[in-house]
Amino acid sequence: MTEILHAKLGLADSDLLQMYETMLLARRLDERMWLLNRAGKIPFVISCQGQEAAQVGAAFALDTTKDYIAPYYRDLGVVLHFGMTPRDIMLSAFAKAEDPNSGGRQMPGHFGYKAKRILTGSSPVATQIPHAVGVALAGKMRNEDYVSFVTLGEGSTNQGDFHEGANFAGVHKLPVIIMVENNQYAISVPVEKQLGGKIVDRALGYGMHGFSVDGKNPLAVYEAMKEAVNRARNGEGPSLIEAVTFRLTSHSSDDDDRAYRTKEELEEGKANDPIRLFADYLIEINVATNELLDELNRKVMAIVDDATEYAENAPYAPPEHALKYVYWEGES
Repeated sequence: MTEILHAKLGLADSDLLQMYETMLLARRLDERMWLLNRAGKIPFVISCQGQEAAQVGAAFALDTTKDYIAPYYRDLGVVLHFGMTPRDIMLSAFAKAEDPNSGGRQMPGHFGYKAKRILTGSSPVATQIPHAVGVALAGKMRNEDYVSFVTLGEGSTNQGDFHEGANFAGVHKLPVIIMVENNQYAISVPVEKQLGGKIVDRALGYGMHGFSVDGKNPLAVYEAMKEAVNRARNGEGPSLIEAVTFRLTSHSSDDDDRAYRTKEELEEGKANDPIRLFADYLIEINVATNELLDELNRKVMAIVDDATEYAENAPYAPPEHALKYVYWEGES
């Protein structure tokens, strides 16, 4: 990481510490949810572990007061940066009534928060692409100054929604940024069996600018994302960013990646854990010390403990709310 100096990117030391803290918070929340799942307290986890650097680096380049995001199910780092709280995340995991995403109706990882400009996601992968493109079109038609940011996994780039959305964005030069978090596997299918070419090359086919960056380095992702954001705001159209990452866990709590990944592959991925790499970088450039990072970890764990306790003790929605928001309840 030493080849990228954060000062040249316009980032202060405090910005780097904020990036690290958000990455760490996403990781510790994710780890806690795995423990809760294995204890039988929550039904499902779909993990962000290994992809926090790409998520936080990208989100940091956006304006949280006006830009819109359409995150995919792993994007814990993105939604935390955009204002979702650890309590919000845990309320969703426990499917409690206060869950701001869906009132406990949806699976974890299905984000949606109107006040934070987080577009509601759906289970079929890649459906968020046309949604984000539509929001970008609305902004252009209304001459409003915002960027629409959408993410997905590399396996989802083979879906029709991706191609239709990307083509529409390219034709109309919309202010939308598509980031593919390439974690090497679409559940159990390795990337070499998913794609005949390169993800970043698909940008050319849709008339948009393409970047491929090291998704383990938040500053590299920030740099590419900042350029894409500037292009979008200047009316230069959409961009496609491929952030190459590594998924440190199974696809979800219902998957066992030992069936398709070798021990050596997993060990190599863990040796390049982006949180550890970024911590080493912060120490190397004298932005942090081991003592400061330990203090941040204690702070984060206290937040995770609070969120867990709050959500576990929060009430479920009453049974009669099962059909709420399904049928029209107003006057005819």
